[in-house]
Amino acid sequence: MSFDLSVIPNKNIIVGITGGIAAYKSAILVRRLKDAGFNVRVVMTEGAQAFITPLTFQALSGNPVHTQLLDPEAEAGMGHIELARWADLVLIAPASCDTLAKFAAGLADDLLSTLYLATSAPVWVAPAMNQQMWAAKATQRNLATLVDDGVHVIMPVSGSQACGDVGLGRMPEPEELARQVTDYFHKAQRAIAEKFGLLASKHVVITAGPTREAIDPVRYISNHSTGKMGFALAAACYAAGAKVTLIAGPVSLDTPNGVRRINVSSAVQMLDTSMQLLDEGCDVFIATAAVADYRVAEVAEHKIKKSGDELDIALIKNPDIVATIAQQDKRPFMVGFAAETRNVEEYAAGKLVAKKLDMIACNDVSRADIGFASDENAMTVFFAEGYHLPKRDLEKASKQEIAQQLVEAIHDALHHDPAQDEAF
Repeated sequence: MSFDLSVIPNKNIIVGITGGIAAYKSAILVRRLKDAGFNVRVVMTEGAQAFITPLTFQALSGNPVHTQLLDPEAEAGMGHIELARWADLVLIAPASCDTLAKFAAGLADDLLSTLYLATSAPVWVAPAMNQQMWAAKATQRNLATLVDDGVHVIMPVSGSQACGDVGLGRMPEPEELARQVTDYFHKAQRAIAEKFGLLASKHVVITAGPTREAIDPVRYISNHSTGKMGFALAAACYAAGAKVTLIAGPVSLDTPNGVRRINVSSAVQMLDTSMQLLDEGCDVFIATAAVADYRVAEVAEHKIKKSGDELDIALIKNPDIVATIAQQDKRPFMVGFAAETRNVEEYAAGKLVAKKLDMIACNDVSRADIGFASDENAMTVFFAEGYHLPKRDLEKASKQEIAQQLVEAIHDALHHDPAQDEAF
């Protein structure tokens, strides 16, 4: 079982729109929810249609807009029941003072209020009204009733209102509402992943990107690694239920959702950080970083001035991070990477044995279509002899897809019982 926390997998949202000037924001809200990957249907009250037309929401949602309680075109004429069963979440935005009162009293005299009573899905309301109406004791009493009934209230914000007043009662911006809905489903997915995911309860440490070895204050030795593969793996491991710590060299990538990131520059810094995390407890160590093999023996204190046709710089060997971690008494499951330009599988198989790894993934970075800067990759995976697992060829795909396949390979190795092989 795998989970992709970067997208919403076919979740159904009903956006209920009631009468109020904030209804214009709901058009943007529907668009943002669609952009996030939700299936959206819109239910409008009669009052809402006085502010904005159903046709607008039909165009934005891609679905017919529902306005009538008794709809002959709905299944058996019971549109509210059909919608109630379809929804994974009902969001009323804006929620007028009148609608809040109906919900609190249990009235069902239109489609939206009937849907509210008929659905078992979570119901969220984003109230929007005049600041004095919001402050009224009756409104606050109705809100308290709704909260007791399990309704989630998205609090209004303060600011200038259409009536000219200034105060609490404005509906939050559509982007904020969409973010809250997206976060809700991500957290729900995460809870499932933490319990049932392929790497549930595991702490995964990943190194990614290049290292930089200083020559002087303005120059350094580095390589072309972008860190894309390592970052994709961090996201995939998190989606599979793991706690993920990403040790990142100098790259220009956003930190994946839910991942702890530690920035380093040099190979020595990357090793020191890796050892610290090993002491904290690490179950799986994935070394995707393109670590410089050598560093400058003596870094110049000031910028080296141009003084001739040649410049001699003494280099010394950097520590081998993955081999050092693999030699520790409390070694985690070790995954290495081999980015080669020739004899790819031969070099990878040798590295697997020489560095005492459990698994290694190799690719040919001389290929322009899957090189360092590419968004796609193709890899071959080898397992240590004791696992009795055959090599796996991962055909060319996006680095996100390759990362998910690598997570599956790690899971299979962690849960493989060699004794079962001997039985056949």
